[in-house]
Amino acid sequence: MRERCRLYLITPPAFDLAAFTPALADALGGGDVACVQLRLKDVSDAEVLRIGAALKPIVQGAGAAFILNDRPDLAAKLGADGAHVGQGDAGYADARAALGKDAIIGVTCHNSRHLAMEAAEAGADYVAFGAFYPTRTKDPAHWAEPEILEIWSEIAETPCVAIGGVTVDNAEPLVRAGADFLAVSAGVWEHPQGPRAAVAAFNALFDSSSARRAGA
Repeated sequence: MRERCRLYLITPPAFDLAAFTPALADALGGGDVACVQLRLKDVSDAEVLRIGAALKPIVQGAGAAFILNDRPDLAAKLGADGAHVGQGDAGYADARAALGKDAIIGVTCHNSRHLAMEAAEAGADYVAFGAFYPTRTKDPAHWAEPEILEIWSEIAETPCVAIGGVTVDNAEPLVRAGADFLAVSAGVWEHPQGPRAAVAAFNALFDSSSARRAGA
């Protein structure tokens, strides 16, 4: 039987480190989080390293993996647990070479099973499909339907991540379709009851879905 879905938390695209640090710790106290991806755009390498060095022990101390977006070279400098690369970033092979055989390397595959198969065959630890819903975090160039998660879970063993505008309110179809992880940013950080409540709500959804499958 498929493993229970888990939360893949992504940082906001911009934040004040002093204010965000306690928010992150609070969120991680809300329940199971598989990993936290540091996703910063349009900032210097030095700033990525500074922020990453501050957040990594908080993430790892909570039992989650610390992943850096786009930059496996900086992930290696930080001693991060892995990196996520897009189709326009450093390729999977470069990321693996930079981080070593034990690191977590994930690859954006948009809405393409072909890209996902290429990444999986190369050795990626997970493939990411999306966007499934509109999101303010970025302007999606590709849209995916839950069906791709269903098909992938039937034909491949490499875990899949669903990303793009995911909230507690719209997540259930993605979990039901077969997502192994839900990648969430604003759906946690902008939750009306706060990040901790959002993480708890996602975990309640995952538990409920897993219980239904077990009883089916």
